[in-house]
Amino acid sequence: MRPRLTPDAYHRICGVALALLAMIVVTGGAVRLTGSGLGCSDWPTCEEDQFVPEADLHGWIEFGNRLVTGLVSLAVIAAVLGSMARTPRRADLMRWSWGLVAGVLAQIVLGGIVVLSHLNPWLVLGHFALSMVLVGNAVVLRHRAGDHLRAARPPTPAPSERLRSMATAVAGFSVVVLATGTLVTGSGPHAGSHDDPIPRLPFTPSDIARVHGTTVVVFLLLVAGLALTVRRDPTGERLHGRMQALGAVVVLQAAIGWTQYFTGVPELLVGLHLIGATALWGTVVALALDAREQVPVTEEVSA
Repeated sequence: MRPRLTPDAYHRICGVALALLAMIVVTGGAVRLTGSGLGCSDWPTCEEDQFVPEADLHGWIEFGNRLVTGLVSLAVIAAVLGSMARTPRRADLMRWSWGLVAGVLAQIVLGGIVVLSHLNPWLVLGHFALSMVLVGNAVVLRHRAGDHLRAARPPTPAPSERLRSMATAVAGFSVVVLATGTLVTGSGPHAGSHDDPIPRLPFTPSDIARVHGTTVVVFLLLVAGLALTVRRDPTGERLHGRMQALGAVVVLQAAIGWTQYFTGVPELLVGLHLIGATALWGTVVALALDAREQVPVTEEVSA
């Protein structure tokens, strides 16, 4: 007889997995911003002949990030096993949980290649992009795992086609904002190593920052238009809370971004900007899911 897991318990497991996947983006950024990217010069061991680093701060920062990867792996395994033990079992939850497994395995391999390539900036950006894919996957999984919670709430009208299209556009354009932001980072001064010369992307930081700033302005206009539509459209009720969260994240993220640009991109502000980027991505994905949801998913038992 297989173990049984309630939908509430599985929803909490998915929340933990999402939190840890977001956390590792932050700890990975801390590795780069402290110049600890080559604190461990080998992979999967820290050095060629030892698993843990010597008494070196940069080595322990990099090693600590690897330990967080271990926690993420455990959480993802729990999400997969939980999807099998959940009663009733749902095939869509199993598929999305296995997506996390594939993503984490890819991250581990890519992380090793990044170290062995001496922090090639294009691979570093790919590492971040894959992290965003994983966060998006985890948001979808947690959203779907919470279908039973939304079904228990008072019914609200499904968002209009206009709202669905605008929310999808905001989520889609956020990818452009994140992509141009990573190009700025890859061209800037925080290469990831405190003593070894690391190549940067072939862009002038000020020029690529202007490109990123332009995409941010367009994104702000899209968010403002969506917020106004949500407020006026009678079918926008279920999006009010999510729009308030998105508005707060967007304002803080824009303020941090412009402040760091005019203050010489200090490490602390860059780290806060990275946290904001992760929060922004998770919020727009959740907003798009809320906007496109018509009716709660029917629970189906499968063997």
